[in-house]
This record gives sequence, C-alpha cells and structure tokens, in this order.
Amino acid sequence: MKWKKYTLKTTVEAEDIVSNMLMEAGIEGIEIEDKVPLSDRDKQQMFVDILPDMPEDDGVAYVSFYLEPETDQERMLSRVRLGLQEIQTWGLDIGDGGITVSETEDKDWINNWKEYFHQFYVDDILIKPSWEEVKPEDGDKMLIQIDPGTAFGTGMHETTQLAIRQLRKYLTKETALLDVGTGSGILSVISLKLGAKKAVGTDLDPCALEAVRENMTVNGIDPSSFEMTIGNIIEDRQIQDWAGYECYDIVVANILAEVLVPLTPVILAQLKPGGIYITSGIIDDKEELVVKTIENCGLKVLEVTYQGEWVCVTARKEA
Repeated sequence: MKWKKYTLKTTVEAEDIVSNMLMEAGIEGIEIEDKVPLSDRDKQQMFVDILPDMPEDDGVAYVSFYLEPETDQERMLSRVRLGLQEIQTWGLDIGDGGITVSETEDKDWINNWKEYFHQFYVDDILIKPSWEEVKPEDGDKMLIQIDPGTAFGTGMHETTQLAIRQLRKYLTKETALLDVGTGSGILSVISLKLGAKKAVGTDLDPCALEAVRENMTVNGIDPSSFEMTIGNIIEDRQIQDWAGYECYDIVVANILAEVLVPLTPVILAQLKPGGIYITSGIIDDKEELVVKTIENCGLKVLEVTYQGEWVCVTARKEA
C-alpha cells in the first residue's frame, strides 16, 4: 500500500506557523527541512561531536506531510491551501507556497532503524535487539537486550563502548550510579546487570522514559533499583535536588564535550567523596578541553582511554 507524501515549499520565517496550521487541519507526522544553522542549545542536545558542513541558509523551508490512502486527499489539500491563504492575510511571507506530491511505501517509519541494528559484542557482553535470537555459542555471555526506539543508545557507538568498559572496571555491588543523558538506558541497564546497587537517570528527551522502561523490563531489572526524570541537571536546581547530593559512587555522562564542560562543576555536588566520574562522547580534538575542565574542578584524572577517534576520561573526586 502506498502513501502520498506532500511537500510544501515555504520560508523559514513561516515554517512554524505553516506546521501549526497543518496540525490543526488534522495532519500528523510533519517533517521540516531547512538550512538554518544549529544553535548552541541544539548542539548540546545532540549526541554527535562532529556536525556535517551545511550549505548557507537561503531562507527556504520544506514542510512535508503524509496522508493515508483512505484520506480524502483533495478535501485535505483544499483545507491546506485555505490555511495558507489565511496566513498570507496576516502579512506573513509564506514564499513559494507550492505543493508537490510523491508516493512512498507504507512502512513503519519509527521502526525503520531495526533494519540496521543487529547483535554485537563489547568484550564478553552480548548486546542484541529483542527480535534476534541468542546463538548457541553465546550462551555463556552476559546478555543485554536493547531496543532504542526513539531514544539514543544501542551500544554500537565507540563512545558507549568506552563508557561500558570503564563502568565494568569501577563498579562494585555497593555502587549507586547517576547516569546523565540516559537515552535508551543502556549504561544503567548494564550497570545493574553487573551488580550495581541502584541507578538514577536524567535526560532531556521525554521519549527516553518509555524506551528506558521497556529496556529495563526486557532485561529483568527490578523496577525499585532504577529511577529516572526528565530535565536539565545543569540548569535546573529542582533536578539537582531530586538527584540528591554526595550520594553517588559513580556518575557517568556519555555526552558532547561542550556539555561536559558546564556539567562537570555541577555534578561534583552529586558525587560522593572518592566517587568516580566517567565521561565519554568526546571527539579526540576535544580531549584537552575536557581534561582541563575536570582538573580545574579539583578532580583527579585516573585514566584516558581511546577507541577510534573517540575519548573517555575517568576521574575521581578526592575525599
């Protein structure tokens, strides 16, 4: 079964109002494409440290939407065109305003990533999606099942693997863990499976809540051993209070270097004296920046580990 994809050419200035108009018309699944440079805040909320070169912003935006085959296509398009006319009466430049149509296969777009995620190993830990079977020869490995869905983190990326290895090195059965930027929950899941006493997670993306809940369940994690909240622990005092002070043996943050810089002085308050701070997500040319930040905050760097072009810095809060 094929769906109709409609792409509306407009301006960056009008893209939000046009998108809102489409939603009010009953259209869901809207996509926006433009060449607007990412803000510093956008970059801080992304889990990549090298961004692609972008062409210069030309002020043009494309707003695409999909209509199910059974939808009255002409009636919906008429509503859209009337909505565009109304926006124009407000004096807002909607640009070209043209709508092009194409066909696309009926797919589960949210689950398309499943085609690319297959089981793999981090040393003797087997990480696999729930829909794949364990091979007989892997019966002696620690099994972690992760379905990231709309949240980041399958464990395939070098930064996550670096963090996993450091967690394994420093965890004990008495460890209380704070996982900043929890994503799919993979680091908390592995920590609890390795024997950590409890884990607490924070993330900016509300999608992480459901992803983590499902991944905890499929891995047989006791719900009482994990808590999570959505919010910015760097800026929000309520999140800091919720997490608690000097109560974590390990704080792990697999985030951008630019986020680790403001995070580190804040997270000191959450770490116990003698606690371990594991930072990953650092591209190699940002290593010095993160190391200096950690040392300037009074932490002692214990080791720096590498995988590919990525870096993990592990430090200790002196007692």
